Amino acid sequence: MRALFSYGIALVLLILTGAWLATGTLVMGGSGPGNGERPIVSIIEGEEHGPIATQLAEAGVLAQHEASTEVDPHLTIAQRNEAEHGANTALQSVRTTTYVAQPFAIEVPLRGRTQAKATVSAVAETAGIVETVHVTKGQKVAVGDPLCTLDQGTRAAAVAQADAGLAQANAALAQAQADFDTNAELRSKGVATANSARGVEVALAAAQASVTSAKANLDNAQAELDRTLINAKVNGVVQAPLADAGAMLAQGQPCATIVQLDPMLFIGQVPEVRIGLAKLGLSASITTITGQTAEGKVSFIATTADAATRSFPVEIELPNADGTIRDGITATAVVNMGSAPAHLLPQSTLTLDADGVLGVRAVVDGAAKFMPIEIASDTRDGVWVLGLPVAVDVITVGQEYVIDGQAVDATNVTAS
Repeated sequence: MRALFSYGIALVLLILTGAWLATGTLVMGGSGPGNGERPIVSIIEGEEHGPIATQLAEAGVLAQHEASTEVDPHLTIAQRNEAEHGANTALQSVRTTTYVAQPFAIEVPLRGRTQAKATVSAVAETAGIVETVHVTKGQKVAVGDPLCTLDQGTRAAAVAQADAGLAQANAALAQAQADFDTNAELRSKGVATANSARGVEVALAAAQASVTSAKANLDNAQAELDRTLINAKVNGVVQAPLADAGAMLAQGQPCATIVQLDPMLFIGQVPEVRIGLAKLGLSASITTITGQTAEGKVSFIATTADAATRSFPVEIELPNADGTIRDGITATAVVNMGSAPAHLLPQSTLTLDADGVLGVRAVVDGAAKFMPIEIASDTRDGVWVLGLPVAVDVITVGQEYVIDGQAVDATNVTAS
């Protein structure tokens, strides 16, 4: 009897459990509420709305589930609020500060080195043995200072011979001129025939040509003699190679090398993003690694960029009258490329848009608006930026919670 009672209770519990399970749901491959859920009774009956499921639904014991819309995880908080609540959502509160553009000097720093204006070789214009070297390495020279003297050899004798030839030609010319004048006088008196003039005219022309030739020979001989003295053609400092006394110099071989240090050049490169601002004549301040400073001006801008760095070589010419700035010293230059209206903003106001563009979010006509910027300079006081309107209300608090075009409740703090 006790066994029948136990079996009866177990049967009742089994029936109740089955009825309870039949009113529930089974989730198969779902990704959230309402996705992949089916009532268990529909699986037992083999159809979605069978008689048992209908009876349970009418009795109000069948579980009901409504599909919910999945939230896109890529949306921002502002976009989710806008999508879920629409215009009924309260406006996002933000704080703004009004920033006004100020004149900002655009200065581009450059790294480079100094370079001599020119390196000139004082070469021999004629061959000869070096008789005297008048300078030493490191000596400063001016234009016209003697550098080397070559052995004159027979050049002085050639000058004397050419001078004598000129004197002889002048004597012959004087005689020919006298003959011409005498013949002219005799013809005027009727003593000499008219055809006699032809001979004295030819003799006079030949004598004049001889004088011209003799002068040319003398000039050539004198120039050849003058070439034995090699003078400086530029101001500068004597450097190697320097000829030695007694050495044989061929024509075109250097006697000395002169490095022209005044003016000096700074050689650097302007990045391609700044090349549009570069102009000839711009002022620049140069500081060498040794602490020397000088003021110069841009004298050359390349028209083609360096293939490796995509920057443009430039030259800045600076005075170096005392020659203290040496050739090949590492230096930096700051080129003043003019001024432009810029805004000094806190770094905390900078943000990125969806495409990774750097900018700020401002309030325009009650709505948030992203404005791209270009950083001109980063200082301790803030960031100088270009590309904004003259006066702009920049969002300083809450810029990450609004999107472009979203209406906002903006509170403007003390303008700056």
